[in-house]
Amino acid sequence: MHTPVGQTQLVLASASPRRRELLGQLGLVFEVSAADIDETPTAGEEAGAYVLRLAREKARAVAARRPGAWVLAADTTVALDGMLLGKPQDEAEARGMLTRLSGRTHEVHTGVALVGARMTSVLVRTRVTFRSLGSEEIAWYAATGEPLDKAGSYAIQGKGGFLVASVEGSPTNVIGLPLGETLALLGQAGVPLPWSPR
Repeated sequence: MHTPVGQTQLVLASASPRRRELLGQLGLVFEVSAADIDETPTAGEEAGAYVLRLAREKARAVAARRPGAWVLAADTTVALDGMLLGKPQDEAEARGMLTRLSGRTHEVHTGVALVGARMTSVLVRTRVTFRSLGSEEIAWYAATGEPLDKAGSYAIQGKGGFLVASVEGSPTNVIGLPLGETLALLGQAGVPLPWSPR
């Protein structure tokens, strides 16, 4: 997408099709430029600190090659009992994660960072409770392949919606981008929003 002449460019520093779709649904004009950073957690790093650090690092990395642009980045992870549940490596690991999440409440943490004239960021946490799942349900869902590129091994906006009993907090946070908080960051920085006066 191209920004009209006279507007500063908004760049989404993410390869996530879900984040791209969420922003695009609002009519925001932006380009996509993914950041390539090391996403390994540090020893003892808590979920909130982890996603905020990665979001800031992604935003800085892309801002370095896009001077004058607003650069928006985000990172999401799932935590159960304080342990990070990232993307599963294979179907067996997905089944294991889903078994652990079954019948329990976990937290989805997303860090959102925006680089413009300065860096601003926000951390959003949503509590998600799963239904008690049978082994057949878990095996079927893991075999669909949907969990393989999702933190926590599920996509609430996809087939994985049937796993979820309740959500406390931002539902778009669970998809990967808390829209209310993201729009607040953009608005505070002066990024033109779809309803901004022209």
